[in-house]
Amino acid sequence: MPIDFQHHLKSDFEMIILKANRYYIINLTYKIHNGNNMILIDQHTKKIMEECKERARSAGLSFDNETLEYIVTNRDMINLSPKNMIPSLYDYWVHDVEVLKEQGKYKLYPGNPYETVINSRPAISFYNDNNPDWLNIMIFYHVLAHIDFFQNNILFENTWNDDFVGMALADKRLIENLRSKYGRWVDYVIEFSRSIDNITGYFRELPKHGLLLEMKPSSKLSFYFDIFLQEILNASQHLIFKEIDRFNAIKQNKPEMAESVFFAEVRTKYPEFQAKYDSHKKTEPEASDIMDYICKHSPFLKKEQNQWMKSVITIVRNTSLYFSPQIRTKIMNEGWASYWHDELFRQDERIKGHEVDYAKINSGVTSISRIGLNPYAIGMRLIQHVEELAEKGKINYDFQKMQNAEERENFNSKTGKGREAIFQLRKNFSDFMLINTFVDQDFIDEHNLFVVGKRANPEKGVYEYYVKSKKANDYRDMMLDSLYHPPLIKVNTEKTNEDNLYLTHIFEGKQIYKSYIPDTLIGIEYLWGGQVQLETTEILKEENNDENKASFNYRKVLYTLKDKKITKTNI
Repeated sequence: MPIDFQHHLKSDFEMIILKANRYYIINLTYKIHNGNNMILIDQHTKKIMEECKERARSAGLSFDNETLEYIVTNRDMINLSPKNMIPSLYDYWVHDVEVLKEQGKYKLYPGNPYETVINSRPAISFYNDNNPDWLNIMIFYHVLAHIDFFQNNILFENTWNDDFVGMALADKRLIENLRSKYGRWVDYVIEFSRSIDNITGYFRELPKHGLLLEMKPSSKLSFYFDIFLQEILNASQHLIFKEIDRFNAIKQNKPEMAESVFFAEVRTKYPEFQAKYDSHKKTEPEASDIMDYICKHSPFLKKEQNQWMKSVITIVRNTSLYFSPQIRTKIMNEGWASYWHDELFRQDERIKGHEVDYAKINSGVTSISRIGLNPYAIGMRLIQHVEELAEKGKINYDFQKMQNAEERENFNSKTGKGREAIFQLRKNFSDFMLINTFVDQDFIDEHNLFVVGKRANPEKGVYEYYVKSKKANDYRDMMLDSLYHPPLIKVNTEKTNEDNLYLTHIFEGKQIYKSYIPDTLIGIEYLWGGQVQLETTEILKEENNDENKASFNYRKVLYTLKDKKITKTNI
């Protein structure tokens, strides 16, 4: 049973950790701006939650034993939403602006959010204070599925062992202390850092964690396969795979001597390898992103009086990295939670007498939007689609080769592996992988999905919506275009020096928002302490009388910002 107690604290947000019966029970109390306190759910509701946990685990979900549930008002939700529902997140003026904006929206369009859950240790969730028991059961199943996703999907690997709420509290106090010393300059550094916190090297950081020690390759192996073969020799894929197979064969037979035996042949075949590797070891490790590079190499930040700025930049960067997996799994996460609240609650005898009420609420959450995308609806149906494919044995090459529509429809090898497949999906997939792999024509036809177009009707003076396409490729492209995909911008170390930071935008078919470039470069110039250059590609539309056959040209340009003045030249 949880310890039930109230404790009024002087500071905004405190943690009280009690050790009892070998478990840590954490009670968090946060003073909301309007003077109200969040309180833990009562013992009756907590008992319902614990019963839901048992049923969810028996169905295969996996999550920590300890969770915290709080009762909040809609106003509390508005106050917390700009901070991603992390009460202890550092204060920043943009949060206050967002609160005022959301308060205005709430007056015009009042709503009643059901829940919000935080990916922390322990997991924390917030609920309205007027939910009946049957509704709480549905919501608890939804929340537990979210927690299961947070604690098992590999994109969240870097967050599995972190209590982000406690970390954010420490960061908040540090920033408050810096504000007392440096005043508004702290907010300038936050502003400049947040302007580039969307291009953090999330995927570069991800592989560094979570591997067993025996699985982590040595630096020498990493250099050989990742740099020497690919970048220095420009070796073919056939050669790279051949070398991987050679190393694996040696390791299987002689695990303790695998590297020495393997590199004995490498040194014979490539005499220059050792010199290249020794030279590589002397170089500093590559920065993961622009913020990381600035922290490590900025001449301005290396000055003793500016050292404190590194702490602020690191806090902003770490916060961005923590929320990165949630942005990249929105459809998967909400679909997973919706799948399980529907699956578990319909089997729960406590639904009796509330079937119609549940149907109304569930349809409002998971109904397919004909215009726009509902992540709950599409995510849940994609998970159900994968389960059905795996159950019938359709996730294999033989089925994919079938062209006959009737044969495809009737194919069923009854593998019984549907549930296993969706748990593998939950563990290994992101939104991009889910959409790119499983949005096929069968899925589009089954749910009557289509891409909607918009055109002007000058006669009626209105815009009309029409069915533009029912092809899977078009619908898939529309979904992929809606996903979060920040630009890839790297530091060109060869053209960078103490007086100039040279950035290169890796063009992927989309240009950077040109109106954002000047202000962003001003912030980077301040943090670097010198001139900043950005090499990018712009798309130019050629004038054409036929609107349906528009053509485009691509032009490389170089933005240079010095002393807050920007110039642009063609490359």
